[in-house]
Amino acid sequence: MKFGICSEIFKDWNDIDRTTSFVKEVGYDGLEVAPFTFAPYVTDISTATRSQIVKSAAAVDLDILGIHWILIGPEGLHLTSPDKPTRNRTAQYLRDLAHFCGDIGGRVMIFGSPKQRNVMDGATVDQARDNAAEVFEAALPVCEERGVTICMEPLSTNETNFCHTAAQTVSLIERIGHPNFRLLLDTKAMTDDEDSRPNLIRKFAPHLAHYHANDANLEGPGFGDVDFAPIFEALRDSAYQDYVSVEVFKFDPGPERIARESLSYMRQFVQ
Repeated sequence: MKFGICSEIFKDWNDIDRTTSFVKEVGYDGLEVAPFTFAPYVTDISTATRSQIVKSAAAVDLDILGIHWILIGPEGLHLTSPDKPTRNRTAQYLRDLAHFCGDIGGRVMIFGSPKQRNVMDGATVDQARDNAAEVFEAALPVCEERGVTICMEPLSTNETNFCHTAAQTVSLIERIGHPNFRLLLDTKAMTDDEDSRPNLIRKFAPHLAHYHANDANLEGPGFGDVDFAPIFEALRDSAYQDYVSVEVFKFDPGPERIARESLSYMRQFVQ
């Protein structure tokens, strides 16, 4: 099991070298990159910037584990839209993201994007599922070519009305049936799922490719009331050997404290 942290908490530093050096110094194994911190559109991130990300991480022996917050910035994209041109644009942008992810050495591409996946007015859930499958299936050949896995993230009901439980998300994963389309579980997002976090981890372990660590209060692990002991026990029981990556949504404690205290808290469960 390896530990990563998401890059947007360091956005104000505007310095990839400072970010990678600090993340490595704290003790993380990898950095999860948010493309919007470099440019609103991933296609605007230059070859030189992509190379700098790779060089910066390599210089401190830090893994660029993947990307997330992938649809922040571009307009006119939607996973489940009834409009075919919109779905085509979304599929193409996922291909562009897969190339960026591959270029910087990433292996997972996290699909959260609640606003860009909601079932639209007048559409049914079945129609939305068909449309989502079409978009992902159009992007997956490039993902496979670049060694990138799309990780579909269940999100809570106050965030989305599409794939808001692990079971619904796994149903879509099994329908698509591609090795580069798997599951992400997120501590915060599982808050209102019908089952407990440890049970969900164990139940859907065969599909699990990535885990986001945070608290239900939107801060880092250990900053709230969620007990991570049974979560890590379930990950160990499931023989999970991929990344546990810190993703927070409240940045008030500051990047240094978030990074240090989150990792210190989690390490006690993997000694």
